Amino acid sequence: MNFKILVATEEYVDLIAEFQMKMALESENLELDKEIVTMGVKHIVDNPQKGQYLLASSEEGIAGSLLVLEEWSDWRCKTVLWIHSAYVTPKSRGQGAFRALYAHLKNKVEVSPDLAGLRLYVDKSNHKAKNVYQKLGMTDEHYELYEWLN
Repeated sequence: MNFKILVATEEYVDLIAEFQMKMALESENLELDKEIVTMGVKHIVDNPQKGQYLLASSEEGIAGSLLVLEEWSDWRCKTVLWIHSAYVTPKSRGQGAFRALYAHLKNKVEVSPDLAGLRLYVDKSNHKAKNVYQKLGMTDEHYELYEWLN
């Protein structure tokens, strides 16, 4: 399936909050407060200097989202992009939505001299997610996180 990558705007706040609530329940059996999550998502959309949500969109609608945050690496004198809050709808899993989001970010790193790579963290028991990240070329480093550096 072909996915277009969009930067989330105000119109997607409720959908992203819904994704986050589903992801927390599914991955950590955690029930989040909808009002707080919605305010948290809105805060990022309203303050893009803090991060941005990316969406994988197809003809069938929004298939998934993730949050990108920046971290300065003094060891590399560059910025590392952190992937947070990744979620793909159950019906879209295995169709390339996360791969498209990841490829978008990886390309951004490859063409920018100011970016060092990509990192994310994953729950140790989330073996399905770990397999996806490994297939994309990320490695489980000694910090117990997944990263790809250019």
